[in-house]
Amino acid sequence: MAWAQGGGQAGSAVPAGPGPQSWDSVFRLAARLRKLGQDGLDPAAYAVPPDAQGASEPAVFHTAVYQAANAALGDLVLGRLRQPSGRADILRDPSTDFTRWQAELVGLPEPATLIDRAANVPEGAAAIRSELAKAAGLVASGGWTTIPVGEGTLDPGMTDAARIPALRARLKAEDPVLAAARDGGALYDAPLEAAVRRWQAASGLEADGRVGAISLGLLNRPASSRVAQLRVALDMRRNALKPGEERRIEVNIPDYVLLVQEGDRVLMRMNVVVGKPARATPTLRARLTTVQFNPTWGVPERNAREDLLPRYRRDPAGMAAKGFRLYSVVGGERVEVDPATVDWSAVRTDRFPYLIRQDAGDENALGRIKFIMPNSDDIYLHDTPDRRLFGRPDRAFSSGCIRLGLPDDLLLLVMEGMGWDMARAQRVYDSKQTQSVGLRRPLPVRLHYTTVTTEGARVKMRPDIYGLDAAYAREMDRGGLRVATAGAAR
Repeated sequence: MAWAQGGGQAGSAVPAGPGPQSWDSVFRLAARLRKLGQDGLDPAAYAVPPDAQGASEPAVFHTAVYQAANAALGDLVLGRLRQPSGRADILRDPSTDFTRWQAELVGLPEPATLIDRAANVPEGAAAIRSELAKAAGLVASGGWTTIPVGEGTLDPGMTDAARIPALRARLKAEDPVLAAARDGGALYDAPLEAAVRRWQAASGLEADGRVGAISLGLLNRPASSRVAQLRVALDMRRNALKPGEERRIEVNIPDYVLLVQEGDRVLMRMNVVVGKPARATPTLRARLTTVQFNPTWGVPERNAREDLLPRYRRDPAGMAAKGFRLYSVVGGERVEVDPATVDWSAVRTDRFPYLIRQDAGDENALGRIKFIMPNSDDIYLHDTPDRRLFGRPDRAFSSGCIRLGLPDDLLLLVMEGMGWDMARAQRVYDSKQTQSVGLRRPLPVRLHYTTVTTEGARVKMRPDIYGLDAAYAREMDRGGLRVATAGAAR
């Protein structure tokens, strides 16, 4: 069949005359566009015309297919969301020349192969697309079994005729090892326990085999939420600006991990504690400029009202013993107040009239060291006297700042070449005096929110603790049609 005349337009790749493509290749391109769901995009957003139109209105069909392909290719190469709302951690590469892709779309004998190639450009795309296909298949088959909410935690060795068969069915949907094991019925047997532990470890939970409220809540999330996370993971990676070789700090908030990297090389890895959902750690980019030994803590107003006021009501003398100082502002001057003289029962949460500062020392909430990276959210990295949380797999417990599992290791790394060693740092710690030291080489810091990571063919997913993936997916879907109906202008 002869090549249909197209109605190409400025900014889109629509052949206007005979080209190297066969007519069949245009149908194959349309068929590939209808499968964009496997790439995390909604085919309906691109107005792919039905094949029947190819016979009745060949010129309109041809133009519409290429308009759809041009729009889909743009989203695959540049990202469906060019700049997601509120995501300082995501930067697209401005140097990408999309016109080269458009030229290939017009010139290739088999343009559907270009869609395939673009879909696999992002790092880890093949593994994520494979996981997406499994998750989408689960959704198409009705999702997974919902586990009834019952009394108490499910522990290995228990029998529960309602919940344990449902738990087994739920995990079989994702775990081929359990699916191949003997069915233990209502007994929480060893194969089921092993499957629960595998699922908990993969979900960032304590892998203890006990299914309590937290595990149950995550298990009962709809399969569609998994699809949404994987769609977002693909889009986040599209045209992502790659870091250079400069040494940098990367904190993955939902994975609770800090890395120090140079290029792709990891110099340091440590567990961190991030903000609880009600006080979420923001995504941001900054530069680490200063290290402060023996920091004091100027307590933010929200922490003072919500966290410290109840403690003052219980034990004002104990708060003073922990180094907390109370101030009122009189005539523009700060005046220290003895907490024992305050009627704490009369102090209102919504009108907290005091400033609070905690002295440097062993009890200080920031520990012995604070890493300052100026930013509008006043977020920083710091030590902590409470080391218990770093052994937990779920570590969203702070008020927004990043608590470090290995603060001294980071100290020595960022002060490399400045004449500092642990003995010198210890002398400053022992002095109990606050001391700030500027870094000779400030380091870029990125706090990012990446729930899906890949290692080869393995995909690791973490819970969407702040709901940012869900918000991103909604924004992707709100984008609507990328092209108008066939034959109309975009």
